[in-house]
Amino acid sequence: MIPFSILDLAPVTEGSDAAQAFRNTLDLARLAEQLGYRRYWLAEHHNMPGIASAATAVLIGHVAGGTSRIRVGAGGIMLPNHAPLQVAEAFGTLASLYPGRIDLGLGRAPGTDQPTAKALRRYFDSADAFPQDVLELLGYFEPATPGQPVRAVPGAGIEVPVWLLGSSLFSATLSARLGLPFAFASHFAPDAMDEALALYRRDFRPSARLRQPYAMLGINVVAADTDAEARRLFTTQQQSFVNLRRGRPGLIPPPIDDIEAFWTPVEKAGLERALACAVVGDAAAVQDGIEAFIARHQPDELLLTANIFEHAARRHSFEMAAAARERLGTSSLHAS
Repeated sequence: MIPFSILDLAPVTEGSDAAQAFRNTLDLARLAEQLGYRRYWLAEHHNMPGIASAATAVLIGHVAGGTSRIRVGAGGIMLPNHAPLQVAEAFGTLASLYPGRIDLGLGRAPGTDQPTAKALRRYFDSADAFPQDVLELLGYFEPATPGQPVRAVPGAGIEVPVWLLGSSLFSATLSARLGLPFAFASHFAPDAMDEALALYRRDFRPSARLRQPYAMLGINVVAADTDAEARRLFTTQQQSFVNLRRGRPGLIPPPIDDIEAFWTPVEKAGLERALACAVVGDAAAVQDGIEAFIARHQPDELLLTANIFEHAARRHSFEMAAAARERLGTSSLHAS
């Protein structure tokens, strides 16, 4: 069975705060390690009250320090917000502290709104330089050469797996050309998924970092003991998406009983398209949904996310997803 991993946004729920979000993140990462998840990734977002992972590298260090085996990384660092040298130094530091456990996923979006992007970038006004920035960053991880004017300390000569993230054909094309692993944001923008995967696999060029294409797909998985309870838990994420599109991002809301009364028909249609890659239900429904998604898209790895209000319910959902993976793995062995 293919590996399962987790994407966490360190959600800040109504009635809570960032400190509690960080405690929940570490608790979930420890559970993920026990359950056999391969990676635990955190995402860079800014000026969003419900997401506490803005200082992504700092939080990665906290999670890696509180676990022992699971890979911890960024899904991703929004490279236009940073100088490549600073990213190399930060992740060179992390990889020196936690050897063999740190991943660096890179995105070319700002991860925020335009005023905040300007506040972050200061003297940088577009993401057009993303391919050049990626190449510069990769260069800093190469062994330093005599007379090299600028080197990452730490960073030079340290092995840090670099992924490209995307929701369009751009990063699929660049990942293939550079011979890097590719993660597609199908958990919130699935429209170009099939085309991007086909392009990435067709045009992939082997590199010193990766000999054959490796694609990870994001998927929303909300599992509960009954279908009705899972659908209710999922309303937290549905509300969050609608609030964001209304221009009112806020803390993560509790689930509601009647989601139909919350949104307009147009909002519902847009949301169902954005969250089309979602598996919501009880144990049987989740297993069937994950199996069907894998059979259709043939990813090398799944990146699961679940924006659930109650931490205990979120833990339980990831426990159920891990159990589904084990059952699918067992059935695959029997079938072979």
